[in-house]
Amino acid sequence: MIDSALERSICVASSSSYGSEIHVVSFGLIGDWNPEPGHVTTWKPTVESIAQVRSAPAHPIPASHIQEEYLKSAYRNRDSGFRFSRLCLVTFDIFEPLDADAMTRAINAFVKRHDTFSSWFSTDDNGVVRHVTDPAAIELVPTDHGRFEDRELLREHVQDTTPGPTSWDCFSFGVVDRGDAFTVYAAVDHLDTDGISQALTVFELRQLYLEAVKGPLEIGPCLGSYLEYCAREREASATLTLESPEVRQWIDLVRSNGGDLPHFALPLGADTQKYTRSQVLMLPLFDADLALQFDAACERAGAKFTGGIFAAAAIAEYELVGKESYLGVTPKSTRSTPGEFGAIGWFSSLVPVHFNVGGAQSFSHLVGSSQRAFETGKTLADVSYHRVLELITPDSGIDTEPGWSAPMISYVDVRKLPGADVVSSINGGLFGNQGSSDEVYMWINRFEDQTGITFMYPGTDIARESIDRYYEKISEVFLSVARTGDYSFAESISGKIA
Repeated sequence: MIDSALERSICVASSSSYGSEIHVVSFGLIGDWNPEPGHVTTWKPTVESIAQVRSAPAHPIPASHIQEEYLKSAYRNRDSGFRFSRLCLVTFDIFEPLDADAMTRAINAFVKRHDTFSSWFSTDDNGVVRHVTDPAAIELVPTDHGRFEDRELLREHVQDTTPGPTSWDCFSFGVVDRGDAFTVYAAVDHLDTDGISQALTVFELRQLYLEAVKGPLEIGPCLGSYLEYCAREREASATLTLESPEVRQWIDLVRSNGGDLPHFALPLGADTQKYTRSQVLMLPLFDADLALQFDAACERAGAKFTGGIFAAAAIAEYELVGKESYLGVTPKSTRSTPGEFGAIGWFSSLVPVHFNVGGAQSFSHLVGSSQRAFETGKTLADVSYHRVLELITPDSGIDTEPGWSAPMISYVDVRKLPGADVVSSINGGLFGNQGSSDEVYMWINRFEDQTGITFMYPGTDIARESIDRYYEKISEVFLSVARTGDYSFAESISGKIA
C-alpha cells in the first residue's frame, strides 16, 4: 500500500520559506512543528466513552479499500518498534484568551458530527471488521498537563497521547495557551482523515470554537457520511470482474510496466534494512512570474499545469535512466456528493498516468500526451487498485505484493482553494510523524507568490543523493519551459543508470 501521509497535499499542503521569505503554510514532519511555549491542555475521550465504544457490535459495512489495506499494513508491522501508521497533525492559532469550556463544546461537536469518528476496527490474521457506536456515547474531556517550555517534549507528548489505528480513540486535540493567544492542534491517525479533511478540520474546528464562545452549540450531523461512502464504494467494487473495462485497463497498464507499479527512477537504498525512516525536503521551483510563464507554455501546447508536471517528470526519467514509457500515480479525491465535500474521512484513491516518451523531441511535443494520460487516469478514480489485486489470477501477469508502495506526484493549486489566505493568517500548519518510507512521494504546490516541491523519501544516503540528482534535472526542465517556452530532450542517453 502506498505510504499515505501523502494525500495530505490534496489541500493546503506546503511550507515555503525560500526566495522572498514569505511563509505560507507550515508543512513537514512533526519534528518541524515549532509552537511557542505555553500551558498545554488536551482533550481525549473519557474512560466510560472508550468502554462503551469498544462494546459496539460488528457492523456490516466494511472499511473502505484504502482503510482496509492501511489497517492490514499496520497489523503486519505492529512490532516495528515505532509508530508505523501515519499520524496527521494540523495546527492553527487563535489570537484571543482561551475559553476552555467553549473549546470542550467545539471539540465534542466536531467529533460527534463526523461519523468516521464513530467507527473502530478490529484487525487480526482473519482480516478487518468494522464496529460502529452511537455518537451520543462519545465524550471528550480536558486534561491539564502544565506548562511546556521544551518544544521537543511537546511534540513527543502529542504523539505519545494519540493511539494508533488499532484503537478507536486514534485522535487527540489540544491547545498551547500563552494567555493572550493560543495554538490549537488536532492529531488524527490517517485512518480517519485525508488532505481535504485536514484543511476542513482547521476551518470547522476554528468556527465551532468561535460560535461556542458566543453560547451553546446546536450542531447536527454532517450532511456527508463517510460510512455511506464506504458502502457505496464497496457496492460498486463488488460488481467488478476481471472482464470489467476499468479492471482490464489497470491490468494492461501494470503489465506493460513489467507486471508491477513503478518504482522511483534512481536508487534509494531502502532495501538494505527492514525499515527506513522518512525524511522530508522542501525546495523551490518557480516564483509567481515563472509559474505564469510555465502555465502559458503548457496552454500553447494544448495542456494544463498538471500535464506539464507529468511531462517534466517523464523527461527527467528519460534523461536520467532512459525510460521511454512513463507510468506514474497521483492521488484523486473520491468525494462526489455535495455533503462529502464537507465531511471528514479518507476519501481518496490513486490513479495512473501513463504515456510514451520515446519519439517526442521536446516538452511541447510531449505535454499534450501527458495531459490526455492524466485525464484518462482520472476515470479510474473509483476503481481501487486494491480491488484489482483481489480479482487477479496467477496468470494475470501482475506481481504486485501486499503492502505495495509506489512513487507518487501530487499537484495542488492552493490559490484556488477557498480560505487559503485565512490559513496563512492563523499560522496554519500540517505535519506528519516520521514513519517508514521505501519510495519517493512528491507534492508540488502553487501559491500566489511561489511554487515549491516537497519530497518525502527513505532516509538513506543513497536516497538523498538520488533526490538531489532528480531535483536538479526536473527543475532544469521546469525552468527551461518557463523561461524559453520549451525544453529539448538530450540527444543521447548513453551511460545512464538502468
